[in-house]
Formats: sequence, structure tokens, C-alpha cells
Amino acid sequence: MFQPSVETMPAEERAALQLERLDALVTRLKSSDNPYWQQKLDGVAGSELQSLPFTVKAELRDHYPFGTLAVPLADTVRIHASSGTRGKPTIVAYTAADLDVFADLNARALAAMGGRPDDVLHNAYGYGLFTGGLGFHYGAERLGATVVPASGGNVPLQLELMADLGADGLLCTPSFALLLAERAEAEGMLDRIDLRFGAFGAEPWSEAVRAKLEQAWGLDACDVYGLSEIMGPGVASECREEKGALHVFDDHFLPEIVDPETGRATDGRGELVLTTLTKEAFPVLRYRTGDVTSFVDEPCSCGRTHRRISRFAGRVDDMLIVRGVNVFPSEIEAVVLEDPALAPQYAIVIDRRETLPQLEVHAELAGEGDPGHARAGLERRLADRLRVRVEVSIGPPGSIPRQETGKARRVWDRTSEADPFRA
Repeated sequence: MFQPSVETMPAEERAALQLERLDALVTRLKSSDNPYWQQKLDGVAGSELQSLPFTVKAELRDHYPFGTLAVPLADTVRIHASSGTRGKPTIVAYTAADLDVFADLNARALAAMGGRPDDVLHNAYGYGLFTGGLGFHYGAERLGATVVPASGGNVPLQLELMADLGADGLLCTPSFALLLAERAEAEGMLDRIDLRFGAFGAEPWSEAVRAKLEQAWGLDACDVYGLSEIMGPGVASECREEKGALHVFDDHFLPEIVDPETGRATDGRGELVLTTLTKEAFPVLRYRTGDVTSFVDEPCSCGRTHRRISRFAGRVDDMLIVRGVNVFPSEIEAVVLEDPALAPQYAIVIDRRETLPQLEVHAELAGEGDPGHARAGLERRLADRLRVRVEVSIGPPGSIPRQETGKARRVWDRTSEADPFRA
């Protein structure tokens, strides 16, 4: 562990720390002369969590760029931004203390996944406004590891660096890790790269993808979670001892799970809500992440006592409604990847040219095979899993376009005759 005294803190002691930090945060924000915070906390008495208002992403966009800043801009030292894939990006600023916490928590995450100070860590997350590259970079340095700041793209160079520099850990999106494995196998380079673990995040991925990654690379494939509005990567992480649930670093981020419709707490699956307890520059109260999960209450064998959450089922706003049926893309991914005859590349197309939308799934063969047989099998399994008719197309190996930078796009809308994901 990177910070064992904090990561193994007794539940009662951590609860007291959370209350202390929450009270200090609310007191500070109530005294702010920022109009956003004055209006948001007007009429709020005390600092009990349930009495505080929710925050949604639209608020941050409406107050672009610095409308929710809780310190003078002169006190900040860095700015990041969300990807803006769903609209205008949100700007997030950091004080020096914020960046110190950012580094600590990413070091915690890397240590939980098996990272060590003597490791060489190949960082293929994007550098720049995206939080992933620099977040993991400083976390890896804080851990004491040697960082290779490769960023995204340029697959041949990435593979050469991993082989020549002796990478122990791979830090990137799961889709890029799959692409690297595919190219490494094609170039006969897999036996030159001896990875021990991978920190894969920034996009949803399934247990089937984990199996593909671990089989291809011979590593521990671990999930890491973050979002720019909260901090970036390092909000929560799997440990290698019990993959399948993520430790929320709840001494800094207070988690809730609520019913997406009512906003009330739920004991089952719901929307993750996070409050930043220690953020100085851009704190958020009860931020509705849109990510669907549930609490995992069993203690973890790794010894960490942070509250755990299950791996994400998807996003509230990613859920597809096809002919009255709710479908998460992760469900489709799981079905595609359970077939060894298919490669771990796919695209989901919602054909909206008619009154009732039609669901299409495009996949490709992993090697030689009968596309007709693979198509029939995939159509049957998808219909059984989703309870909705799916039009399936199976192409030859390499027929699904690859994406070498950024988050993989899996869902497309068809509104004309053109094939949208090949345009």
C-alpha cells in the first residue's frame, strides 16, 4: 500500500474524518463571495449530506469557465478540461494542494494494482487538457516509479518503447491496450514485452475485455475510475487481490448511490453521486456522475477499508432505448467478446431512419472462419440477452476501424444510407 495508515483506517475513524471535512467544506463555501456558491447554498442549514443540493454537469457548463471557482484564480496552478464529447467541455482548475492530492491518489491506485517504486510504467493516456496522462504521470512519479510519457497514437513506437525500456505496467484505455496487443501479436513482439499489470480506464469495459487483455498480455488487468469534474483518474481503483469491485478513496470523495429518477438513496443499483471533501479550487457537492453501480459491502482481502463499488454497468445517459427495451452497450460488449471466433472490436449502430429504431451490431472475425455461422450465433445470443431483435454484420479481421487516440467510440446513429462509423 502507498498510504497504509489511511487506506486501512477503521470505518468509524474514517466516518468522523468525512464529517469533519464535509463540515469544513460547506462552511468555507457558505462564506464564499462567489455568486454561484451563494445561490447554491442559500437557505441550506448545517452541513448534513442529505440537506445539500445535488450538482449536475449542466451547472458547470452554464458557469463556464470559472463560475464555480472557490478560490481566487491567482491561487490556481493548473487547468484541465473534460473531453467535451457530450457538449461544451467543463473547465477544472487545481491549486498546488489539489495537485498534491491528485498525485497521492493516483499513486494509491497504482500501488493497489500492483505498481512498485522500481517499476517502469508506460503511460499511453493522452497528455494535455485530458486529465489521464498527467494524472497518472504524477501519480507514478509519486510512487517512485520510472514513467515513460508515451501519450496516445503511434502504435509501432509504443511497442518498441515497451519492449526496449522493459515496461512493467501499461497505463491506457482498454481499447488501446487491445489494439497494442493485436499489433504486437501481428509483429511477433509479444514475447519481448513482459507486463505485470495494467491500469485501464477512461471508458467502460467488461469482464470479457478483462479476460482478453489478461490472456493477450499475461498481466493483471485492473480498472481505475475518475472524471475530470471530481479530479481525474484516481477517484476509485480495483486492487489486484479482488478485481471486480473498486475502492473509492472516500477520505477525499464521499460516495452515495441514488435512484436516478427520484434522487433518493438506494440499497441496490443506482447512480453514483460524489462529493469532493478536500478539493480547494473546484469542489462539487453531491455531483451526479451518471455512472450506474452499487455498493459492495463485503470486506476486501487486500486490507483496504475504503467503501467499495461494483464495476459500472454503464451510464444513465448511455442507456439505449430500442423499441421500448433498455439496453446498455456493456451488455452487447459482453455478448460479442464471449465468442472466441470474434475479435474484441465492435460497433453499435442505432438505425433511426424509420419510426421505430433498429439496433445493429457490427463485429469482425478474429481469424479464419465462417462469417455466416458467427453472425447467426451472435444474433441468437444477443436476442436472448437483450430481448430485442438485433441486425448483425460480421466482417473479416481488421474490418472495424481502430481508434489510436482518445476514448473508443462504440455507439453511432444512422440517419442516412451512409455507414456512420466508417464515414
